[in-house]
Amino acid sequence: MSPWGSLKDRDVDAIEDMDRSDCDLQRLNRSYARFPVVNGLLSGWHRIYRDRFRPILASTGTASVLDIGCGGGDVARSLAGWAARDGFSLLVTAIDPDQRAYDFASRSPAVEGVRFRQAHSAELVAEGSAFDIVLSNHILHHLDADQFTAVVRDSEALAKRLVLHNDLKRSNAAYLLFAAGFWPLGVGSYICGDGLVSIKRSFTAAELQRAAPVGWSVERNGPWHNLLVYQHA
Repeated sequence: MSPWGSLKDRDVDAIEDMDRSDCDLQRLNRSYARFPVVNGLLSGWHRIYRDRFRPILASTGTASVLDIGCGGGDVARSLAGWAARDGFSLLVTAIDPDQRAYDFASRSPAVEGVRFRQAHSAELVAEGSAFDIVLSNHILHHLDADQFTAVVRDSEALAKRLVLHNDLKRSNAAYLLFAAGFWPLGVGSYICGDGLVSIKRSFTAAELQRAAPVGWSVERNGPWHNLLVYQHA
């Protein structure tokens, strides 16, 4: 099947190699190590930091953040670093239920204000935790319908101010340009193959808005991403 035809609907049956329990650990760790390049080029987190985080930090000086499904931890480290350079303080708790992700993130160079934990968001809800901002990067397309509902509801419970779930936006252009531009990062890693599967599994803006509960909105985050947003009154 051509990629054009396969992108008409979400391919929810496609499985990313990184999600397999028996995937090659060396290739997995290379993938985590290359995520900063991919996210730096495509995911728009510096723009999100500038537009969403910095106004909060300008009024408070500090904020607590929860990063759900943090993977190798690069988004958490980047956010804390940008805040520090601006003279602010972000206290980031970055969680992932996958032992392999936790191990990689914990071995990475420490960044002040960032701590990693192997956990599900539901565990933090049960503990009564709360954070100014709750976020995720590229996890929504991994979830089935029940998991999606659980994560957004957990996010509502855990956030005191704002929730930002950043995820890929499915399109033919995204698929073809990623295949053409990011194949070098796929050598020895899962970046390219899994990235294409991620695009096949991801939502259009309209699909994401239909999947989201009342009170959530979908915003554009650059040409390749949707931002699912919830703001407490």
